[in-house]
Amino acid sequence: MIAAIKKPGSNTRGLLAYLYGPGRHDEHHDPHIVAGFAMLGMPDPGRIESATLTELARYLDEPVRLRISEAGKQLTDHVWHCPVRAAPEDRYLSDAEWAEIAERIVQTTGIAPEGDDLACRWIAVRHADDHIHILATTVREDGRRPKLHNSGVRAGEECRQIEKHYGLRQLNPGDGTATRRPTQGEMHKAERLGWEQTSREWLQDRIRAAIPHAATVAELLAYLEADGVEVKARRGPSGDLLGYAVGRPGDVNDNGQQIYHPGGKIAPDLSLPKLRDRLATTPPEEYPTAHRNRPSTPWQRATETLDTLTIHLTDTDDGGGDATAQAHIAALGELIEATAQTAPNHVRAELQAATRAFARAQRSQIRAENAAAASLRTAARDIVYAGTGKDGSALAVLLEAMIWSVVLAERWHQARSHAQQSAAAHQAVQHLQTAYDQATAEQLAELTRRQPRQETRNTLAADVKAAVPDHAARILADPNWPALATVLADAEAGGHTPHQLLNEAASQRELDTARLPARVLLTRIQHTARNPVTNRRAEAARLRSTLAVGVPAQHVQTPRPPAATTSTGQQNRQRR
Repeated sequence: MIAAIKKPGSNTRGLLAYLYGPGRHDEHHDPHIVAGFAMLGMPDPGRIESATLTELARYLDEPVRLRISEAGKQLTDHVWHCPVRAAPEDRYLSDAEWAEIAERIVQTTGIAPEGDDLACRWIAVRHADDHIHILATTVREDGRRPKLHNSGVRAGEECRQIEKHYGLRQLNPGDGTATRRPTQGEMHKAERLGWEQTSREWLQDRIRAAIPHAATVAELLAYLEADGVEVKARRGPSGDLLGYAVGRPGDVNDNGQQIYHPGGKIAPDLSLPKLRDRLATTPPEEYPTAHRNRPSTPWQRATETLDTLTIHLTDTDDGGGDATAQAHIAALGELIEATAQTAPNHVRAELQAATRAFARAQRSQIRAENAAAASLRTAARDIVYAGTGKDGSALAVLLEAMIWSVVLAERWHQARSHAQQSAAAHQAVQHLQTAYDQATAEQLAELTRRQPRQETRNTLAADVKAAVPDHAARILADPNWPALATVLADAEAGGHTPHQLLNEAASQRELDTARLPARVLLTRIQHTARNPVTNRRAEAARLRSTLAVGVPAQHVQTPRPPAATTSTGQQNRQRR
């Protein structure tokens, strides 16, 4: 249940005309009062044929007129309006139940505290099955104004209790970091213009899509302009940027003027100070980069960067640990966005949905130490500059690492009672899993088609039982086991040890919550097996060559032979 307190107004009669009218789309049916202050004798135009809206407005405005006549000053903010809406899947609520709900809302917000006979005058009008509108005039019977500070927060908390009491869908409590919900006017305008999103939703997507491409706010605004967004910058006398607002082309007011929205009104983390703080941590490194010993593709580099995220999101330090973790979660959102922009078309829609869902998980009351997440932010920039490339398996490996990272983010938020952020991360995981299924379907089919012989699969199964005994049964029962066997056989042919690869892959993430553990290991092993195996003969020859040109013998260490494995699979291979 949602109680959305609107901006105060001054026209009681005008609001009543809307509540008792047909609605903008003929959606109002049987408008009538279900509860109100001093119900006895209150004129209800919906039930009393002789009652009028003007009469009802005068009844509600009477304390306001008395205050104006005494103070001699016109009020412009005395009309309090709060729609209260049930969830679409909630059961039908009777007029009596809505009356009780309305009384609880006006009591908790301070409009009409329980037992206060001198409280504000109010009514609750119902003109649909799923919601009511509470209208109050905010001058008490004693001429004083009510104390409404934080009334929206109190209304939200009361809604959570109402949901439990009436057995309704229970929403997560807010923490003041969510974006504002689209207004009815914004939604109707989008529908009228044929837009799938309201302007603020559309602008939020565009700004988040631009962040991985920019190292400064100036670059961000330039990218937005190039992307077709209307940008208005506010500068001081010195030319310094003081603020910015953006507009959607075609979104104009009644006078045909472009409508602009400040970044902070679009989302709390898109204000100029928040963006400046985030982008200031982005290294000014141009792509392509040329560093030795780095993985060959940005997809692989991003995967290795995500592998370190476990440390930050499982750190129990209550000091700087939370600030560092919050920064990495925000940067993780940028990486998901960058991946969505460059992924193949058949997985892009799910990745974009994951980006939108995870946007809510990117911010909380904890202030992020953005400098700590510079490497993850660099990985996102590398991906948007490089594009997809030809290696689809690298994308699959990255998606698997991304799923695990978002799961860790969900758990981190859960541990801190960030209900909305945790729910958003969970939703993002579902979209990422679907994208992963789409990205790997063709590859898994090919790996399954060329699975090794039964004898080899038996030997590899013994390796699985030795390396990950606690999960071996689930792995071998996984439909993706034949594909995993193929990957292990390929890796062994390239010089890797299956037992060791399985150990490494299993240590990178826990498998208890994995839907398909064989597939998780498969993608992890694909990533690890890309690294070349050390050629010990070549290494020994290099050392001998070094010795021959004058290095003292006591400084040369002969490489030790690999330790003998005790796994059943390796013993079988030694016998053969």
